[in-house]
Amino acid sequence: MKKCNKIIFVCDSGTARAPMAEAILKEYTLPYPITVESRGLVVLFPEPLNQKAEAVLISNGINLEHHMSRQLTPEDLAPGNLVITMEALQKQKILGEYEEASGAEVHVLTELVGDELEIVNPYGNTLQYYGLCYETLNKSIRKLVKLLEESVQ
Repeated sequence: MKKCNKIIFVCDSGTARAPMAEAILKEYTLPYPITVESRGLVVLFPEPLNQKAEAVLISNGINLEHHMSRQLTPEDLAPGNLVITMEALQKQKILGEYEEASGAEVHVLTELVGDELEIVNPYGNTLQYYGLCYETLNKSIRKLVKLLEESVQ
């Protein structure tokens, strides 16, 4: 993996998985300065963080105040950016709909770090399901941090 300037996590609406991933990664000490953000693939208007996702983050000591979902834009796909999706279908959509996607590295989180399963969408499920999503994200992001550390050695 190459050194990157910005990591952008992407999920469907930008209200749960991607902002949770953003918040988790920001809790780690990174090996060099990296901007960490999140986006949605379909954001008709800015929405706050999903309440269950927020509750799970807070219960794990993370506060993502004032988060509002933002649409993925062609500018997000600039060279030097690492765009990380939660599912293979999201990666395919980005590569298919954005000509600019050839500039940024676009990966599925779990494939990038060598995990087998994708990050499941907790939308509409119980708080415990959001907690499971958090745990899965945290495990994969821990591996991502190791990859970032290796990129500077």
